[in-house]
Amino acid sequence: MSAKYVEAIPENGTEIFIPLNKLKKSPKNARKMPHSEAAIEAKAASIAAKGILQNFVVEPELDAEGAATGFYLVTIGEGRRLAQLLRAKRKGIKKTEPIRCVVDTKNDPHEISLDENVTRENMHPADQFEAFQKLADERGFGAEEIAARFGVTPHVVRQRLRLAAVSPKLMLVYRDGELTLDQLMAFAITADHGRQEGVFERLSYNRDASTIRRLLTETHVPATDRRARFVGIETYTEAGGTVLRDLFTEDRGGYLEDVALLDLLVTAKLGREADTLREAEGWKWTEAHLDFPHAHGMRRTYPHPVDLSAEDQTALKAAQAEFDRLTEQHQTAEELPDEVDARFGELEADIERLEARRQAYDPDDIARGGAFVILNHDGTVRIERGFIRSEDERPKSETEEPGHSEPGEEGADGAPVQSGDGEQESGEEEDDDRPLSDTLVRDLTAHRTLGLRLNLSEQPEVAIVAATHALAAQIFYLGADVHVVGIQPVKADLAGHAEGIEDTPSGKAWADRHANWARQIPRDASHLWAFVSDLDHDSRLALFAHCVALTVNAVRLPWDRRPRAVGTADRLAEAVSLDMTGYWRPTMRSYFGRVTKARILDAVREGISDEAAERMVDMKKLDMAEAAEQLLAPTDWLPSLLRTAKPAAEQVEAPTSVQDSDAYSQAAE
Repeated sequence: MSAKYVEAIPENGTEIFIPLNKLKKSPKNARKMPHSEAAIEAKAASIAAKGILQNFVVEPELDAEGAATGFYLVTIGEGRRLAQLLRAKRKGIKKTEPIRCVVDTKNDPHEISLDENVTRENMHPADQFEAFQKLADERGFGAEEIAARFGVTPHVVRQRLRLAAVSPKLMLVYRDGELTLDQLMAFAITADHGRQEGVFERLSYNRDASTIRRLLTETHVPATDRRARFVGIETYTEAGGTVLRDLFTEDRGGYLEDVALLDLLVTAKLGREADTLREAEGWKWTEAHLDFPHAHGMRRTYPHPVDLSAEDQTALKAAQAEFDRLTEQHQTAEELPDEVDARFGELEADIERLEARRQAYDPDDIARGGAFVILNHDGTVRIERGFIRSEDERPKSETEEPGHSEPGEEGADGAPVQSGDGEQESGEEEDDDRPLSDTLVRDLTAHRTLGLRLNLSEQPEVAIVAATHALAAQIFYLGADVHVVGIQPVKADLAGHAEGIEDTPSGKAWADRHANWARQIPRDASHLWAFVSDLDHDSRLALFAHCVALTVNAVRLPWDRRPRAVGTADRLAEAVSLDMTGYWRPTMRSYFGRVTKARILDAVREGISDEAAERMVDMKKLDMAEAAEQLLAPTDWLPSLLRTAKPAAEQVEAPTSVQDSDAYSQAAE
């Protein structure tokens, strides 16, 4: 039908074309909330691709005298009118674009506007998913083209196509209302219908979306895993690996499906790192390991202080001088220029590299020893050097020094010792040079031991030397057997209880402290007593404290019930004023991602407020964990297991008046 542009009032039911700029919003429209920008964009895209599929319903605008003004009020189709205006604004159509309309002067405009929005029923989401899939399959439309035709983003289209690929069996369950959309989205993380249905059968009462995702990805490796970060997603995919992506949540890079390929790539790259280290530094051997092999059973050597070469000293002074000059020049700057910031980084690297040359391993240790190349839990490489295998140890004859006797040879008093039980026979000449019998040796040394105990018990300072010597001899040497005090350090390997603990700032601080002492300890165990004795009082106590600290074990194991030891650990924490906020922070990885939603909410209530926790109640587990980490980051909140009770003398006294109650509450928190 050709368009009629008339000023007279058309009859009811007449279909006419009206210029876009002659259409107005009806004041009688029942919808008062404005259309969203996204909805208008979607309608505009749909009209551009397919035209206007439904006529506008309009009524003539009348002036005060009841005469037609030439404009029409849109009773049904306001969203489409706004979409066309958007297209006109973007020069897609003219402002006078003719719009097919039906004139309605009989029905109440408000009522039919309400009817339009109330009586219609939206299509089931499953129908929408399958309809998008049909466009892709039958008409060959890609996500971008479908998105353009319906005014949505390509990501939304990919989500709907992924949902359409869920097992028909599960889609039927969803249509019947026995699965929520969140649960269906969780199943859509994989296109394997068999796995989807298998996980569905495994579900019991707990059908939480996070549980479904966990079960579907339990055999995969997240992209945040140290192995994936070390190798790199690009290298993995170039080698033929596939990545599973979750289109409905923040998946942090997805999940790597081919675990065997990933491990192969990790092993190969670590091996190359080990080979490079061996060639560059000259070690006899290097080994690549995913984790540090704590059961290696080898003696470890440490670097010793050396003087820098004249060339290195000159370079170090120059780098430090330039660093100090730049610091002074830019100390008031809020933000450094890029080139200055980059130069600071270069200078810091140069200074660190040159300072490292102040420590060096003995060339003989390098020729006989080796190093482990290990993968840190942040995906970086860690190198542990200086390990000597038992077969590479020097023969004892090479290490013995004058005056150092071995069992079965000359004793300390010059009398030979034998290994036998017979007493010397009576009647023998006094100048007989036969060795003393084992029985007599035991008798005499028992009396000597008793004398040592009596004297040592009266000399606390020497007792500290003896205890420190005994601990250090067993901690810093392997099989030296030079200690006389029967104290044995029992060390717990914390890396077996807390993944990644060695890579934390606290773990690295402890390793550095231990290495610092190891560098000072004499290489020959027979010289250890003199070393400990010659230390000044404070240094000796510091070494003693380090050795004792290495034996502390406050780890709670489910099968190891030690309530008294737990209490002792609490008393020790109080004695040393332990504040774990300096060593551990609650993050999604360290805590919130490993506890229930109820515990997350309890932490927020305790650390922030009840109101903050209430605002998070309806969040998904992942979102809740991330929000809790951000909220509690600036606080000193800790789980109860990590808290240290204040000594009684420091406890805050209860308020004695109403005015004191607020201050008391804040202090108690």
